[in-house]
Parts: sequence; structure tokens; C-alpha cells
Amino acid sequence: MEVLRNKKTLQDFIERQKEMGKKIGFAPTMGALHNGHLSLYEAARTENDLVISSIFVNPTQFNNAEDLKKYPRDVDRDLSMLEKSGLVDAVYIPEVQDIYPEKAESLHYDFDGLENEMEGKSRPGHFDGVGTVVEELFRQVKPDNAYFGEKDFQQLAIIRKMTEKKQLHINIVGVDIYRAENGLALSSRNQRLTESRRDDAKIIYETLVKVNDWFRVVSVSEIKNRVKDIFDDQKGMNLEYFMIADEKTLKETDFFYKDKLYRAFIVVVVDGVRLIDNMHLD
Repeated sequence: MEVLRNKKTLQDFIERQKEMGKKIGFAPTMGALHNGHLSLYEAARTENDLVISSIFVNPTQFNNAEDLKKYPRDVDRDLSMLEKSGLVDAVYIPEVQDIYPEKAESLHYDFDGLENEMEGKSRPGHFDGVGTVVEELFRQVKPDNAYFGEKDFQQLAIIRKMTEKKQLHINIVGVDIYRAENGLALSSRNQRLTESRRDDAKIIYETLVKVNDWFRVVSVSEIKNRVKDIFDDQKGMNLEYFMIADEKTLKETDFFYKDKLYRAFIVVVVDGVRLIDNMHLD
């Protein structure tokens, strides 16, 4: 596995691979890797000649400087995990100046309103930061296929929209949420919970399963009331929001229309740790 620590090294590497006609699969990360990340590389491995990872904690998608400072960083551990997996051919670990040669600030994007829903309401500018770093990484890595987990479904939708509008000709692949045995969606943030609280947090997934059972059987407002009741009974858990939205526009719905696809989105703060999850409803 090659470790590429600056833009010039990456460019030389990519040029050699392209000359050999290799199809490149890519999944960017901010490190703190876990099996959910590895599931992206497993998907990429089956569809590409070459699989590339990147590790870069992007400063422009943090609204709070303290959150950026606290973000877990252990590059040696991440590299060891990727090496042992045998799934990745090269890892790009850029410096800030490789991505932002002048100043670390976001470009402004129009994502057709996707950026104003859900996470965008409380994190202004966050998705401009995501779009900026992903577009730059795409232009440097030049992948044929790029892989993102459905746990961050809004981010996946934003990246699809950016790729389409910028005409980048990259196939964006959404990968199913990787879950622990108890159903909890794997996340770097989970590491901040005790084992017993990670087990308690399985109720987030169990609630989504119930929501899928209730889908089109009871009204949206009744489903929301039932979800609120579930979390009102949980100590140390705060339901930040629950909503059912159109999968295409991410706009919240208050009624189920036959010709639309829907997804349930939930954010729960467990002992101060913010956990997100979602589920397609069928």
C-alpha cells in the first residue's frame, strides 16, 4: 500500500495509473477509521482496478473551532487498519496547503436547496465545506467511481448534486449503512461512548425498524408522536430531531404520496455524543 503525503506525489502516482488504463475507485475520509469505512473499500474493490483512500480532516466543514480541535486523529492507527484490510492500494494524506493553497475557506455552492434541509438548518456553511473539499479531491485523484456511506445520506445527496452540476463524470456510489451486531450505525463518534451506552443506543436502530413497520399504516404525525414517546422514556438521551423526508428533495413530508420514495432521519444525543441514522422506508 503506497502512502502519498503531498499533492505532487499523488499526481505522479495517478498519472502512472491512468497511463496503464486502470479504473480508479476512491473513498475520502477524515480518519478515525472503523469497519464502516472498510465496507466502502470492499465495495470499491469489486468494481475497480485500483482503490484509493484519503485521510484529511477538513477545516472548512466545522462550524465550531473546538469541534475541529477535538476531532479524533490517529493516522498511524488508520494506516495500520487499511494495510491489514488488504483492500486499499494507496492512501492520500494531504496537508492543508495541498487542498487550500491560499486560504482554507469554502467555495459557495447551489445544491438546489438540499443544503437547507436537516443538518443544514443548524450548520450553516457546512455543506459548502463538504463540496469544496470533495470537489478538490475529485480533481486531484480523478476517480472513475467514488464511494460514500448512506449513514450521511444528506452528504451523499449533496455530493451527487455537486458532481452533476460540475459535470465531473464520476459515478457516485452509495454504500449501505454498516451496523454493529445490535444495529447501531458505526460512527467515529461511537468511540466516545462506553460499551454499555453503545448497547443502549441500539434503540435508535430499533426505533427506525418500528417506523418502517408503521410506514403507510399510520399517519406521519402519529409516527412522530410515537418516536417522541420512545425517547422521552430514555435517560441520558435527547431526541434532537426525527423526520420523514422525500428521498430526492430531502424535504420533510406530512403525508405519504404513492409515487414518492421516503426515508426516516433521526438524530439522538447520547451522553453528549450526537448520533445520526436513517432508513429507507418500504
